[in-house]
Amino acid sequence: MATYRNGIALAAREHLASGKPLTRLEAIILYGVANLPDVIKEMRRQGWVIKSRSITYAAAMNRLKEYAELHPPRNLPINEIHLTDYWVSK
Repeated sequence: MATYRNGIALAAREHLASGKPLTRLEAIILYGVANLPDVIKEMRRQGWVIKSRSITYAAAMNRLKEYAELHPPRNLPINEIHLTDYWVSK
């Protein structure tokens, strides 16, 4: 990763290192990190054990309620759209 990208991704890395899960949607909204898989790849290269699972868009939105108010289009099937959720394994 380029140096400027490390600065942008630092908050996302710290979020994951603290043990909290993170989706790509959350990374974009909370930290401005558009390519979370690059952050995950770099952390794994550094020896972090990162797990993943699939969660619904609705579940990610529910977690984001603490920080942001989201209003997806009414016809968006938020319970059918799945995102990858990442977290650091202990």
